[in-house]
Amino acid sequence: MHILCLDLEGVLIPEIWLEFSERTGIAELARTTRDEPDYDRLMRARLDILRRHKLGLADIQQVIERMGPLPGAQEFLGAMRSRFQVVILSDTFSQFAQPLMRQLGWPTLFCHELDIGPDGEVRDYRLRMADHKRAAVRAFKALNFRTIAAGDSYNDVAMLGEAHAGIFVHPPAHVAAQFPHFPVTRSFAELEATIVRAAEPA
Repeated sequence: MHILCLDLEGVLIPEIWLEFSERTGIAELARTTRDEPDYDRLMRARLDILRRHKLGLADIQQVIERMGPLPGAQEFLGAMRSRFQVVILSDTFSQFAQPLMRQLGWPTLFCHELDIGPDGEVRDYRLRMADHKRAAVRAFKALNFRTIAAGDSYNDVAMLGEAHAGIFVHPPAHVAAQFPHFPVTRSFAELEATIVRAAEPA
């Protein structure tokens, strides 16, 4: 039996922090896991920027409410759920994800939590666990699932490497070049075909 593990941002939905950067005009917030492999360093920088600009959770959620899945994402996810068990493994936060999960039909999502102050300040972030994407794939393998994983960034590489089959979804050129053993897909049609091939008996 197969289980498909998908990243969320950059795969099924736009990058939330990129959207927020564009809406606020704060260029520093455009940095994502495609640019920075150290997730803690990235998040500490984001929290500092939010504090300096006096931006809170409500400001970010206003942007998210106007976002939607990437074109074709709903159809792709529906097709995959008809063939495989599907779990989304993301480094986003539950406070960000709900409006977009609703639009995607409430798929299973494993992600993290934000520490929000009474005034809405984003005080800190709490990882569900360190390296949770790789740990989840490893656990699924221990449950005798054949695992297929797809993602787009540095923070997906451990998950892709742990899976029986790992696939890049329109990654930046510098990330794909560093990990040339993962096939690269540039559309949902390519991704679906690659997943189906990976699920075929050896």
